[in-house]
Amino acid sequence: MSGAADVTKADGLPAEIRKLTEDARMTVRRAGVPPADGKCVVYWMQRAQRALDNPALDTAIKIGNTLGLPVVAFFSAISNFPHANLRHYVFLNQGLADIEADMAERNVTFLVRRAPNHSLERFLDEVQAAMVIGDENPCREPERWRRVLAQRLKLPFWTVDADVVVPSKLFAKHQYMVHILRKRMEPLLPQYLAAQPIVMAQKSWPRPKGFEALNVTEDITKGWRDFDRSVKPVDSFHGGTRAAQKLLKEFVTTKLANYATMRNHPEVDGTSRLSPYLHFGHISPLTIALAVEDACKKGLATQQAKEGYLNELIQWRELAVNFVKYVPQYDSIESAPEWAQKTLREHAGDRRNPVYTLEQLEHAETHDELWNAAQRQMLHAGWMHNYLRMYWAKKILEWTPSPAKAWEFAVILNDKYFLDGRDPNGYAGVAWAIGGVHDRPWFEREIFGTIRYMSGNSTGKKFDSKRYIRQMEELAGA
Repeated sequence: MSGAADVTKADGLPAEIRKLTEDARMTVRRAGVPPADGKCVVYWMQRAQRALDNPALDTAIKIGNTLGLPVVAFFSAISNFPHANLRHYVFLNQGLADIEADMAERNVTFLVRRAPNHSLERFLDEVQAAMVIGDENPCREPERWRRVLAQRLKLPFWTVDADVVVPSKLFAKHQYMVHILRKRMEPLLPQYLAAQPIVMAQKSWPRPKGFEALNVTEDITKGWRDFDRSVKPVDSFHGGTRAAQKLLKEFVTTKLANYATMRNHPEVDGTSRLSPYLHFGHISPLTIALAVEDACKKGLATQQAKEGYLNELIQWRELAVNFVKYVPQYDSIESAPEWAQKTLREHAGDRRNPVYTLEQLEHAETHDELWNAAQRQMLHAGWMHNYLRMYWAKKILEWTPSPAKAWEFAVILNDKYFLDGRDPNGYAGVAWAIGGVHDRPWFEREIFGTIRYMSGNSTGKKFDSKRYIRQMEELAGA
């Protein structure tokens, strides 16, 4: 998926607005001049669910100020978002109050509607929008929605790449290894790894009396008949920008200093645990990166700790976004490089013993207690330590009838239970573990061929695995 191309030059726009189209974050999906009778600029918020360090919102405010119009932020809660369930929506719902409060601080009205009365096009007509600004999402279905909307709208429609530090458009094809991306990204970081000014909306939107919108504290899933409620919410995370900021502060002040040594210890809470908040856009990667840099300057962490964390946050995370953006079959074995597909085909007939069903895997019913513990963390915490995510996926390859089926099972579980599932990071993680994506060939062995192997014995010896197993048994019991 190459992403949408700019439709045409924004001729006829005021110079201040036309200049915004030169930003690498910007994609003009439907060009044109805002109608003279437009009453507001609408920010269609979807992936970047926040008011702070949000380039898409910033763009909408700049355009609104130039046109002398207020800005209205709109969130449409749909009941059929691909693979979403109650666990995901409760976390999302918890973040809405923070968004409303932070939008108000910038003089932006935040409005939420939910299915079945959630049509963006109807909303645009009601508020007499002059222009629509949205955020980007490289995943297949959300990108399709943006393309379809661009064809149906009669208003100018732009989208902004608000989910990454360095705009994805600056890398025009799939970057096959992280060191390749890093080499190309490093010269750009000084430009993009910088604090952004907070732009205030100059005009307020006069909300009509009785205008339809949901109270953000209400259950946005209420009354949805066909909605998946089988996966229950978790107590381990609470959604929203405030909760994300609290975790970030705790991380940079008490954990970052030891990140280099503790990051691969699942039994110790040594990571930031911010991935669910990044997935829902409750916090910006820029906000996190700047806080980490500031902590290093203040002597709270070493340069090594800072670089180790930013490598994960920026290079590896944005490599995942690049993968999903440019590799259409990112969630299946077809996305694996040719060398990996070849070695997996050659070993497809190797004997698997044991072989587990999806249900057995889902319920943590394997012979491997470490793997079961990791699965329990997924089931009951909605998250899994990254070091064990690699082991978790590789064992699925070892215990299922074929590589294609292993990939399918891993994606199903990833999307269903992880709060940060249904995300480029998750798809790239499965692709790395099972299909050698962003990796290289290793030593030949049964089932795996030359795909990198991880054994339970060696993995379990690198940290206190017995302690971790006990922790997850207690979590499941609770």
